[in-house]
Amino acid sequence: MPIVVGQDTAKTRKTLTVGDQSIAYYSIPAATDAGLGDFSKLPAALKVVLENMLRFEDGKTVSTDDIKAFAEWGAKGGKNPREIAYRPARVLLQDFTGVPAVVDLAAMRDALVSLGGDAEQINPLNPVDLVIDHSVMIDEFGNPRAFQMNVDREYERNMERYTFLKWGQNAFNNFRVVPPGTGICHQVNLEYLSQTVWTDADQNGEEVAYPDTLVGTDSHTTMVNGAAVLGWGVGGIEAEAAMLGQPISMLIPEVIGFELTGSMMEGTTGTDLVLKVVEMLRAKGVVGKFVEFYGEGLNRLPLADRATIGNMAPEYGATCGFFPIDGETLRYLRTTGRDEDRIALVEAYAKENGFWRGDDYAPIYTDTLHLDMGTIVPAISGPKRPQDYVALTDGKTAFHKEMEETFKRPMGKEVAVAGEDYTMESGKVVIASITSCTNTSNPYVMIGAGLVARKAAALGLDRKPWVKTSLAPGSQVVSAYLEAAGLQDDLDKIGFNLVGYGCTTCIGNSGPIQKELSDAIAEGDLVATSVLSGNRNFEGRISPDVRANYLASPPLVVAYALAGTLDINLATDVIAQDKDGNDVYLKDLWPTTQEVAELVEQTVTREAFQTKYADVFKGDEKWQAVETTEALTYDWPPQSTYVQNPPYFQGMGAEPGKIANINDAKVLAVLGDMITTDHISPAGSFKADTPAGQYLTERQVAPREFNSYGSRRGNHEVMMRGTFANIRIKNEMLDGVEGGYTKGPDGTQTSIYDAAMAHQANGTPLVIFGGEQYGAGSSRDWAAKGTALLGVKAVISESFERIHRSNLVGMGVIPFEFTGSDSRTSLGLTGQETVSISGLDTIEPLQEVPCTITMADGTVKNITLKCRIDTAIEIEYIEHGGVLHYVLRNLAAA
Repeated sequence: MPIVVGQDTAKTRKTLTVGDQSIAYYSIPAATDAGLGDFSKLPAALKVVLENMLRFEDGKTVSTDDIKAFAEWGAKGGKNPREIAYRPARVLLQDFTGVPAVVDLAAMRDALVSLGGDAEQINPLNPVDLVIDHSVMIDEFGNPRAFQMNVDREYERNMERYTFLKWGQNAFNNFRVVPPGTGICHQVNLEYLSQTVWTDADQNGEEVAYPDTLVGTDSHTTMVNGAAVLGWGVGGIEAEAAMLGQPISMLIPEVIGFELTGSMMEGTTGTDLVLKVVEMLRAKGVVGKFVEFYGEGLNRLPLADRATIGNMAPEYGATCGFFPIDGETLRYLRTTGRDEDRIALVEAYAKENGFWRGDDYAPIYTDTLHLDMGTIVPAISGPKRPQDYVALTDGKTAFHKEMEETFKRPMGKEVAVAGEDYTMESGKVVIASITSCTNTSNPYVMIGAGLVARKAAALGLDRKPWVKTSLAPGSQVVSAYLEAAGLQDDLDKIGFNLVGYGCTTCIGNSGPIQKELSDAIAEGDLVATSVLSGNRNFEGRISPDVRANYLASPPLVVAYALAGTLDINLATDVIAQDKDGNDVYLKDLWPTTQEVAELVEQTVTREAFQTKYADVFKGDEKWQAVETTEALTYDWPPQSTYVQNPPYFQGMGAEPGKIANINDAKVLAVLGDMITTDHISPAGSFKADTPAGQYLTERQVAPREFNSYGSRRGNHEVMMRGTFANIRIKNEMLDGVEGGYTKGPDGTQTSIYDAAMAHQANGTPLVIFGGEQYGAGSSRDWAAKGTALLGVKAVISESFERIHRSNLVGMGVIPFEFTGSDSRTSLGLTGQETVSISGLDTIEPLQEVPCTITMADGTVKNITLKCRIDTAIEIEYIEHGGVLHYVLRNLAAA
């Protein structure tokens, strides 16, 4: 299509004509012509950020020096950590993190009114989409009734939350809700919401084209990077600020180039590829960095596989894993039903503005890695971390080693299961789940799973009776092509019936396993296992009955359900006997690459996407029947145990305070390495004897109606009690005790919540000590909110994961890192110490400050800490008590 480029009056603003459409855009080549620097060799991922600077350059928030810094980045070999103000085009929410975000916005409306402002000043300025995907739980499975029964229970449990969200949809501008039962937010984003090149009217009413960008309140927002849409996860606090027009303060990142060459071998999947990528990048160390994939191997890598790799950026620790625009991007946009005019614009814009990956694409990177895809083999990952890669051929050996070294339990102990003719022992798979946006978005692995099921059913195989099987696709399109291929019937035959469209097992909504199985596992102190096609396998996340969790491709999930155990070399051992008594091996069930490709070609159609997304915001009859009000402020129901007005803004004055030194703080917990946000703020189920359970019981909520921590994130009373309450967390102040416990002011063991409340009553500030990668995992704002509400003033660790550090600052909690060789272990910390930190009243970004630790015997250790308030604006956030307080006071002043 012909392209006509015309110079506008602004030095970087030009006009692009595609067919009969003319549209303004901000030109990177024009910035070079204007003398701002040579940007030609920047990676495409960084050019997206550069374009953002050009578009918002105002001499104040964004200056020409900020733009020139990108040229300096290239000249300095891919490093120039200058602070910049970045504004994403839109925001994506899911309901677990979205409900507290809407709660905060509603509370901010109340607070603004109390400060003399107008409630309607609190409105998203950028488009916001909230997809309800985290609430469905697998109560029913393995039968045709499963989907409808789980949906019914979802509405029973969550009507208060859904009423509140529907109020928000009516009350706020620029805010849309995708109803339950539609799909997972990242898959809906990839397949429908994203455009790769976004368009919108500027302040003069003229249409402008620019890269599609977003932040999301879920770590796996990065999935859409596979379609060249720059997005990453932030905490709800940061997302709320972005909604309200506050720029995201960030440093110009380093960009690691990951070169892919060669071709995937027969019998391997995109999941196998991403598990190897995760292992390599975790070993490399890419926290806080962009990763961009390049190389001739991309010419043979479908976008579905790219999205899988992009999805797991949080697992390899990067801010994002980006794939530039190329011909495969256009093919995917066309297949998924995007408008042809938009596809033409994407191509024209990318080629004109330097975003296109052609044969000559050779940018500067900070550093590079290389992987020949021809070396990829079938693999799994576990039992506790996504980066713990295990080749399938080593699965049995690796599990035995984990039993010996990690779980310290013998293999072979059998326990009878009441009422069943089988026994339970360590290694048996009790949950096999095709779940999560990571893999259910990929038709190649989903069709592959269906074909494994078809071959198994034809041989008379079935899941083992102790395995809870489930299929939870990321969108209704998946069901459309599985049904078109006749594969859903085959999956049903071996127990993989549809259980819902949502995250399910991947975020801990696996539902209960059979009680007799649970009892046997507890009786024998056994290591039961799960196999899921998800992205997270942290301790205590998947099920309270399961200690070892393994990530695998959907076809391997099916195979493990048939085998029923991790105590097997799945690649070579006999999986089962067929109906005639013959041995069946994995090779007898595995489809060829050609079989999969042919079915994908036949059944994954543009028409399917267009049909399924035609009424994406309408919802079913249940959603349409949800009643709500038209009020501008929310009438908080006092009896609600799901949604409560949070205390953050109560009594807030018009002026900020000063950052105070921390004096004579007590230690609430001493924690180890890789403490994840799942440890800090679990999302799964909880029992009646926990502080959260006791709170609900006192309000006449039966344990069957507890739902999950994730579903109750709109109630700060529940979430405070659930902070540091993961059943597998280990506080080193106690000797070998698991769970959310610590020592209270009197030195006796108690729950972390009760101890924190006792310290608050005494007016005592608190600190937390941690190890490496503190706050890894999900972009969970409640991990920071709960920490703040417990009275913690500082978290001191060896290193922080990016999102959680930012969230802590956003809630007014100061993160510190040890310097030199100091650590909690080298200092011999027991939790009996008293901690004072000075120099905070004159703090500068990344300043080192003195810390005095008074030991239990009265001796004193003086150390130096690095304050991880990284930027100048973050100092203001801390002064105000948090980023939302900062925004609120600015709105009130305006």
